[in-house]
Amino acid sequence: MVSELLDRGTAETYASWFRALADPSRVQIVEYLARQGKPMSVGDLVTAVGLAQSTVSQHLKILTEVRFVLVEAVGTARHYRINTDCIACFPSAADVVMGKPAPSPIGGCA
Repeated sequence: MVSELLDRGTAETYASWFRALADPSRVQIVEYLARQGKPMSVGDLVTAVGLAQSTVSQHLKILTEVRFVLVEAVGTARHYRINTDCIACFPSAADVVMGKPAPSPIGGCA
């Protein structure tokens, strides 16, 4: 029944989140920023994940587009931090697939 499906808008939002995390380096960047709990420069992230600056920057661009990561200007530099509002509402894929209620996108998630 269509009424039992996850609504299309929420499904599209979740799909964009899953696409953003479809690369292991992006998963590592999100996890690292979440554990650090503070804004970090691209250089700090390059050192942590061991990838080229241009590659890290491209990954950060994708992660900021879905708002998993927020960017802030610090002088002439840009620092990145985890969006705790978004991470808090990111559903467990297993929970959704297994029929548990999916949380609605809130705050800075959508």
